[in-house]
Amino acid sequence: MPDIAMPSRPRVLVVDDSSLVRLYCQSTLEKAGFEVEQAINGIEAMEKVLSEPFDLLIVDVNMPRMDGFTFLRSLRSGAGHAATIPALMISAESDMQDAADARAAGANFYLVKPVAQADLVRHACVLAGARL
Repeated sequence: MPDIAMPSRPRVLVVDDSSLVRLYCQSTLEKAGFEVEQAINGIEAMEKVLSEPFDLLIVDVNMPRMDGFTFLRSLRSGAGHAATIPALMISAESDMQDAADARAAGANFYLVKPVAQADLVRHACVLAGARL
């Protein structure tokens, strides 16, 4: 009988300067079947995205060193797979302009914190193309 490779779990990079938010997202998504990595700002996220494959990015707006908008604009301006990874931007900013700025920077969707676990999982599944 031939070996059949099982599909790998979707890989998500959570980019947020808050350890509480990163742990919340990681715990929620791992329970749903995702593999989760973390980054504390856009610079660390860029290093990870350029060296490892990811199926989804979850990005905060306000972070030190490199904010989420700058990270996504930089990523989207590049070439290759990293420039096309779906991105879910999550922020405490609820102004409609923030959502528009997120889309302009390259986010596929924008959610306002706090995000319910079911909403996080649903959006992650849709954007990563996962059936978990």
